[in-house]
This record gives sequence, structure tokens and C-alpha cells, in this order.
Amino acid sequence: MQITPNDIIYQDEAIIAINKPVDLPVHKNDFMPVDAEYLTKQVGLLTNQPVFPVHRLDSKTSGVIVLAFTRDVASVLSKQFEQREVKKTYLLLTKGIPGEGVFDKNVLIKKKKKRQSAKTAYKTISSIETGICYKQEENVSVSLVKATPETGRWHQLRQHFAMNRTDILGDTQHGDWTLNKIMTELTGIKRLLLHASSLELRHPVTNEKISLEASMPEAYDIVLNQLAGVRYSLA
Repeated sequence: MQITPNDIIYQDEAIIAINKPVDLPVHKNDFMPVDAEYLTKQVGLLTNQPVFPVHRLDSKTSGVIVLAFTRDVASVLSKQFEQREVKKTYLLLTKGIPGEGVFDKNVLIKKKKKRQSAKTAYKTISSIETGICYKQEENVSVSLVKATPETGRWHQLRQHFAMNRTDILGDTQHGDWTLNKIMTELTGIKRLLLHASSLELRHPVTNEKISLEASMPEAYDIVLNQLAGVRYSLA
């Protein structure tokens, strides 16, 4: 996967916003090979200047991510995220019909091996009915959901929806493995269906409010269209 100019959502002298593809890490870590590809490396090559990450976005999650061109700008933006001044909106596909509300159960923080408070507002946008049956599940519904996390804990959305038994499709760590396998078999899609669709923040130099948006990935339409009404029974 290679970042191209078409992936640039916004750019000026201070910041750049990218529509990050799925399965591309934001930065290098000690577990990656020397020649591994990652976002900051690719954007640096594309813009011919160093870039600095401002916030986290899991490698398996696609969508809007903001990078700064200087450490000072990165510091200003990071504080906005830390102080929860940035509005983050995600689009996801889930098992079942979550409805509308707020998840507020504590979630596990992997590195600290303890649970911390977390809050996620969510709203179901649309749902489809399928004839997918397996285990104790019958005629599983699939929903397109908008989620707005107030906090930014590790895998917060994935954990919250799994706790509610409305697992995010394609989540191989917290989700429904059987449904993931069925989805891939029927649609060919094998990815986490979690997408950072928009960020609303203050520009670090002008202080003006800006809204950055990344359109919903094609994979979402493929899954929704191909699973609607499909008949599938796993004995």
C-alpha cells in the first residue's frame, strides 16, 4: 500500500491530513522489519519533509489522520486531543442493531493491564437483514453505525461494541470470529470495518475550526450489498 496525492485530504504549511489506508501502521516500532512501510515514512517521502504524528489510529483502522510538519505544531495539536477538544467520528459495520445511546463501561488498557473509564456515543444509521445462521445466531442483522468516542482508550470502540454483543465486523481480536469468516467467504472482504470518517479541530496556527472528512470505503458497500438477504447456514 502506497500513499498517493489522492490520499491527501488537506495540506498547508503547518499540517497535513491523510485518508490512511487499512493495515498501514502510523509509525515504525521495534517489531517491524527494517524495510517496513508506515505512514510517517510514506508521507515524508511524498512531501519531501519530516512529519510528526499527533494522535493514534490503529493500523487496522482506515480514515482521517492528522500529521504536523514541525514538533511545535504537533505539540499544540496533541494538547487538543489530550484535552478532548477534538470531535472524532467513526463509521463501522456491526453485528445486530445497536440502536442509539452511550457505552460507558470501563475498557481494558492492554499495556497497563487494567481497566479505565471510557465513553462512546453511537447511533445506528441503517441496517440490513441476512439469512446468515450459525451456532445460536439466526438471520443475523448487519448495521452501519456512527460512533463518537469521548475518550480515546486502547481499542475502545472495538471493546465497547463487543461488550454489547454487536461486534464490529472484521475484528479478529475482540469480535465474532465465525461471522468474520463467513463475511470473508461471501464477500471477499477481509478487514476491520472501522473507519475514522471525520475530525473537527482548531487549526494550530490560525485557531480556526476545520473539519476533515474521509469518504466511506468501498468495502462497506460491498459487504452491505452482498450480505443483504443472503442465505447461509453453518451446520
